[in-house]
Amino acid sequence: QVQLVESGGGLVQAGGSLRLSCAASGRTFSSIDMAWFRQAPGKEREFVAGIGWSGGRTLYTDSVKGRFTISRDNTKNTVYLQMNSLKPEDTAVYYCAADSRRYSQTIVPVPTASQYYYWGQGTQVTVSS
Repeated sequence: QVQLVESGGGLVQAGGSLRLSCAASGRTFSSIDMAWFRQAPGKEREFVAGIGWSGGRTLYTDSVKGRFTISRDNTKNTVYLQMNSLKPEDTAVYYCAADSRRYSQTIVPVPTASQYYYWGQGTQVTVSS
């Protein structure tokens, strides 16, 4: 069982930065892949970034490459999403998600929501123009 709690969302002007955090409970955090998804009003939930259980595998959606960085600290059971050069189109509720499988051997984290069993409650990110 894994419980996820996101924090760090807020209102920021275009070009600004935010750092999202996701604190996880449970003993299996260091063995499971993690990801960030987002959902804007009227749109489907979309993959943003994923990170492997050891931190060595990462994947980003094209629209955030070069601007967002996902990282994790397994000693703190926390995954982060550093978001720079924010744009109004980044406005969404951001969700942290945890894979149910341990020690995944996929080349990159899986970018589909159905792969992730545990979800946080979400944190709102609003970017004003």
